[in-house]
Amino acid sequence: QAQLVESGGGAVQAGGSLRLSCAASGRTSSRYGMAWFRQSPGKEREFVATIRWSTGSTYYADSVKGRFTISRDNAKNMVYLQMNSLNAEDTARYYCAASTSYPSSFYYIQERQYNTWGQGTQVTVSS
Repeated sequence: QAQLVESGGGAVQAGGSLRLSCAASGRTSSRYGMAWFRQSPGKEREFVATIRWSTGSTYYADSVKGRFTISRDNAKNMVYLQMNSLNAEDTARYYCAASTSYPSSFYYIQERQYNTWGQGTQVTVSS
């Protein structure tokens, strides 16, 4: 089972960009699906984006669609989240997650559907 380590968080002004990285070590599989979630203080963890490892197909939360891009590098076992046009509402701790048995015909967007999590990386956007 993969272990996940996030990096790339930091502080940025509104309108700026950041790229988060998630390194997956250990066994990975074409059956995997990967995702980014985020959690702000006092709020529940929410889905941001997901990518199917085998095909690279993606799905986004409406709040980030058109601004964020999830991608993966199979050779490096890396998943990325490019975040553009950031605003204060994007301030949160961002978590990388993996599902070891991802469906082929729909996307997982619920926290309970992912069985491996990283420790998270903090993103702070100042207005």
